[in-house]
Amino acid sequence: MSDFKNLDPLLHSQLRLAVMSLLLGLESAEFVFIKEKTGATAGNLSVQLDKLAEAGYIKVQKAFKGKKPVTTCSITHKGIRAFENYVNDLKKYIG
Repeated sequence: MSDFKNLDPLLHSQLRLAVMSLLLGLESAEFVFIKEKTGATAGNLSVQLDKLAEAGYIKVQKAFKGKKPVTTCSITHKGIRAFENYVNDLKKYIG
Protein backbone atom coordinates (compact mmCIF):
# COMPACT_ATOMS: atom_id res chain seq x y z
CA MET A 1 0.00 0.00 0.00
CA SER A 2 1.29 3.45 -0.87
CA ASP A 3 1.23 6.35 1.52
CA PHE A 4 0.05 9.94 1.47
CA LYS A 5 3.45 11.15 0.23
CA ASN A 6 2.20 10.69 -3.36
CA LEU A 7 -0.76 13.01 -2.79
CA ASP A 8 -0.25 16.61 -3.90
CA PRO A 9 -0.10 18.57 -0.61
CA LEU A 10 -1.52 21.63 -2.34
CA LEU A 11 -4.67 19.74 -3.29
CA HIS A 12 -4.82 17.77 -0.05
CA SER A 13 -6.76 20.57 1.62
CA GLN A 14 -10.53 20.50 1.87
CA LEU A 15 -11.08 24.04 0.60
CA ARG A 16 -8.51 23.95 -2.19
CA LEU A 17 -9.84 20.58 -3.34
CA ALA A 18 -13.39 21.97 -3.29
CA VAL A 19 -12.33 24.98 -5.38
CA MET A 20 -10.56 22.77 -7.92
CA SER A 21 -13.53 20.39 -8.11
CA LEU A 22 -15.88 23.30 -8.66
CA LEU A 23 -13.73 24.97 -11.33
CA LEU A 24 -13.16 21.69 -13.15
CA GLY A 25 -16.73 21.76 -14.43
CA LEU A 26 -16.89 25.46 -15.24
CA GLU A 27 -15.24 27.74 -17.77
CA SER A 28 -14.77 30.27 -14.96
CA ALA A 29 -16.40 31.36 -11.71
CA GLU A 30 -16.58 34.60 -9.79
CA PHE A 31 -15.17 34.84 -6.28
CA VAL A 32 -18.62 35.38 -4.76
CA PHE A 33 -19.96 32.22 -6.43
CA ILE A 34 -17.01 30.13 -5.21
CA LYS A 35 -17.42 31.59 -1.72
CA GLU A 36 -21.11 30.68 -1.65
CA LYS A 37 -20.55 27.16 -3.00
CA THR A 38 -17.69 26.33 -0.62
CA GLY A 39 -19.02 28.13 2.46
CA ALA A 40 -15.58 29.62 3.01
CA THR A 41 -14.90 33.01 4.53
CA ALA A 42 -13.71 35.66 2.11
CA GLY A 43 -10.31 35.89 3.82
CA ASN A 44 -9.63 32.16 3.85
CA LEU A 45 -10.83 31.72 0.28
CA SER A 46 -8.62 34.57 -0.89
CA VAL A 47 -5.54 32.97 0.72
CA GLN A 48 -6.31 29.56 -0.78
CA LEU A 49 -6.94 31.01 -4.25
CA ASP A 50 -3.57 32.77 -4.04
CA LYS A 51 -1.87 29.45 -3.24
CA LEU A 52 -3.55 27.72 -6.18
CA ALA A 53 -2.69 30.62 -8.49
CA GLU A 54 0.97 30.68 -7.36
CA ALA A 55 1.20 26.97 -8.24
CA GLY A 56 -0.25 27.69 -11.67
CA TYR A 57 -3.33 25.54 -11.00
CA ILE A 58 -5.80 28.38 -11.48
CA LYS A 59 -5.84 31.75 -13.19
CA VAL A 60 -7.23 34.70 -11.24
CA GLN A 61 -8.44 37.75 -13.12
CA LYS A 62 -9.43 40.98 -11.46
CA ALA A 63 -11.66 43.45 -13.28
CA PHE A 64 -14.43 45.93 -12.66
CA LYS A 65 -18.14 45.77 -13.46
CA GLY A 66 -18.93 49.44 -13.37
CA LYS A 67 -17.23 50.57 -10.17
CA LYS A 68 -17.48 47.17 -8.47
CA PRO A 69 -14.36 44.96 -8.38
CA VAL A 70 -14.91 41.41 -9.65
CA THR A 71 -12.49 38.50 -9.25
CA THR A 72 -12.91 35.61 -11.67
CA CYS A 73 -11.11 32.26 -11.42
CA SER A 74 -10.56 29.51 -13.96
CA ILE A 75 -8.66 26.23 -13.85
CA THR A 76 -5.52 25.93 -15.99
CA HIS A 77 -4.28 22.93 -18.00
CA LYS A 78 -1.66 22.42 -15.28
CA GLY A 79 -4.42 22.48 -12.67
CA ILE A 80 -6.48 19.91 -14.57
CA ARG A 81 -3.46 17.58 -14.80
CA ALA A 82 -2.67 18.06 -11.10
CA PHE A 83 -6.27 17.32 -10.14
CA GLU A 84 -6.38 14.19 -12.34
CA ASN A 85 -3.06 12.99 -10.86
CA TYR A 86 -4.37 13.64 -7.35
CA VAL A 87 -7.52 11.60 -8.00
CA ASN A 88 -5.48 8.75 -9.54
CA ASP A 89 -3.05 8.75 -6.61
CA LEU A 90 -5.97 8.71 -4.19
CA LYS A 91 -7.50 5.74 -6.03
CA LYS A 92 -4.19 3.87 -5.70
CA TYR A 93 -4.10 4.64 -1.99
CA ILE A 94 -7.61 3.35 -1.30
CA GLY A 95 -7.44 0.32 -3.34
